[in-house]
Amino acid sequence: MSSNAERVDPQQPGNKKKKRKGALLLLAGLFIVLGVAWLIYWFLVLRHFQETDDAYVAGNQVQVMAQVSGSVNKVWFENTDYVKKGDLLVTLDKTDAEQAFEKAQTALATSVRQTQQLIVNNRQYEANIAVKKTALAQTETDLRRREPLGNANLIGREELQHARDAVASAKAELDVAVQQYNANQAMILKTSLANQPAVKQSAAALRDAWLGLQRTEIVSPMDGFVSRRSVQVGAQISPSTPLMAVVPATNLWVDANFKETQLANVRIGQPATVISDIYGDDVVYRGKVIGLDMGTGSAFSLLPAQNATGNWIKVVQRLPVRIELDPQEVAKHPLRIGLSTLVKVDTTNVDGAVLATQVRKAPAYESDALALDLAPVNTLIGEIIRANSGQ
Repeated sequence: MSSNAERVDPQQPGNKKKKRKGALLLLAGLFIVLGVAWLIYWFLVLRHFQETDDAYVAGNQVQVMAQVSGSVNKVWFENTDYVKKGDLLVTLDKTDAEQAFEKAQTALATSVRQTQQLIVNNRQYEANIAVKKTALAQTETDLRRREPLGNANLIGREELQHARDAVASAKAELDVAVQQYNANQAMILKTSLANQPAVKQSAAALRDAWLGLQRTEIVSPMDGFVSRRSVQVGAQISPSTPLMAVVPATNLWVDANFKETQLANVRIGQPATVISDIYGDDVVYRGKVIGLDMGTGSAFSLLPAQNATGNWIKVVQRLPVRIELDPQEVAKHPLRIGLSTLVKVDTTNVDGAVLATQVRKAPAYESDALALDLAPVNTLIGEIIRANSGQ
């Protein structure tokens, strides 16, 4: 038994070496296979994706400003409040606007009466012309009767001359009446009272005063959330004073700042995935590239780099790429402006354009919340014209 054990023991170290060598070869082969597989996967898939974490959510920040000057007496909303299009945000003191509106109504009434007087004078001048024509006809008749008598020396020359002077005087008076009529006619022509220039000017001033009164109530131009409120009660504001911003929760996009070395195959229309830091990998937004900016961030900065100086150092630039998000996904998982994101763009399909080639046909954004219907003030203008024209 002892002799057999002695014959087996020398073989044990060799077996261990063989086993170790086989394991190492197997492990090396496994790494080689994994490396080749990863290389194939990179060549077929990964190399077509460009990724950056220098990407942030962007959106519209609608600046709310007054359209007229005035003193603030009410602020209806605070930061983070939700508002709808047309909601009243700020109210200004109406005293000055109401006074201006009253003055404009009085000015329109005065203008209507003065213009109506011109129209009445026109009829008076027409009647005066008829009177002067009758007087001229009478004097001419008298002259024709006296001329034969004067030629026959039946009346004195002085009486005949008076008859001739009366005709000349009647002609002059008729000319004066005609010129008065023409001068008045030039003021009114054949235009209706409501379309007379003076009346229309006063009516326009009344509309301006009415608009100024309506604009003492500042409304929200669209749905969104109040942010950056700076207006305070009692403040004297002007049309250039920023009051607050309304930030819509819709129409958000991502500005992904890719390195210039990553943009060779980026095209408009390519699909993209967006992961926001606020939700993490649990929420993946699907979007697409809708445009590449026309300048790098440094080119559009407040103090652009002066690369012509002697101490120039080359720095890889970044170009903003706009990623459009799916509105339904954004509605399900709301985002906020400025949030950090991770963007990955699939550049497999390079058939798209590098720059936009189509002109937008419809407005990118629009709102009719600030538009005012002039029907009420037009009705008021008509009533004032009728009341002061004697119709």
